[in-house]
Amino acid sequence: MDQDQLNCSECMYLLKTPVTLNCGHSFCKVCINGCSDEDDGKHIYRCPRCRDSSTPRPVPRKNKIYKNGRKLMKNVLQAGSPAQSDVGTEDVDCDSCTGKKRKAIKSCLMCQASFCEAHLKPHYQSQAFKQHQLVEACADLQEKFCFQHNKLIEIYCRTDQSFICYLCTMDKHKGHDTVAAKAERTEKQNELKEEQIKSQQMIQEKQEKVQEMKQTVDIIKKCSQAAVDDSEKIFNEMISSLVKRRSDVTKLIRVQEKAELNRVEQPLKQLEQEIADLQRRASQLDQLSHTHDHIYFLQSFPYLCVSPGLYELPSFTVNLSFDGFQKSL
Repeated sequence: MDQDQLNCSECMYLLKTPVTLNCGHSFCKVCINGCSDEDDGKHIYRCPRCRDSSTPRPVPRKNKIYKNGRKLMKNVLQAGSPAQSDVGTEDVDCDSCTGKKRKAIKSCLMCQASFCEAHLKPHYQSQAFKQHQLVEACADLQEKFCFQHNKLIEIYCRTDQSFICYLCTMDKHKGHDTVAAKAERTEKQNELKEEQIKSQQMIQEKQEKVQEMKQTVDIIKKCSQAAVDDSEKIFNEMISSLVKRRSDVTKLIRVQEKAELNRVEQPLKQLEQEIADLQRRASQLDQLSHTHDHIYFLQSFPYLCVSPGLYELPSFTVNLSFDGFQKSL
């Protein structure tokens, strides 16, 4: 939708409280209600734009698509619009300001318009506005008026569950169960209080349940942590015990190893010494066999050819076994 489609055909501004006639054309609600569209008193009503006729007077219908489109277009054009507003997103524009719009502080149900502080002064100063009813600034002020009769909605129809004006009670809602909106509000207010009490009770019950469940969670965590701490203590004691046992076993093995080594090492050293002596004698014999000095040969032969004598080679068996340690471990 472009901007032209979002403009009212009467005021040429962006649609405010958009309504649509049977022909499909859309207008601001206040514009179509204020338009003299009756054709020469013949009770034939025409669309101000296409002049499409209708009998009886058509009831304008709300147009949410145009309403949402207007909000979107207004936000898009806000930065470059010649009539920029200084109000916030939740505030209401003053309908009397020209150019830059100021924030409305009150809405008048008789004038069907909202006013800033400056334009509201006549309602307080002039007797002509004494009977006018002022309410908090309302963005959808036109929705507080009956589409058909353009009168203030102040009656609630319980039969149709809708809001109507006093003329509707003599027309389509004649004979219906109707009550003043203020009275209906009072009754509903009491029901609302009951619902608030129930809601608070439910909240309290659920909060108490939450606290109970949180306590259960704390108990579970504490029990689990206590079990973890106990298991850590037990395993640490087991590890310490195993480390000590390992040290003791290692010492015992080393003691047995030393005893066995002492039994073998002395004969081993003796044999190694005897081997060294024999190797030295064999070397001397070899040298003697190759000498050319006959006198030296005959003189040395009696000493070198003396037999070292018979000797017995020692025998050893390994008596060391750690099978018992392994089984014990």
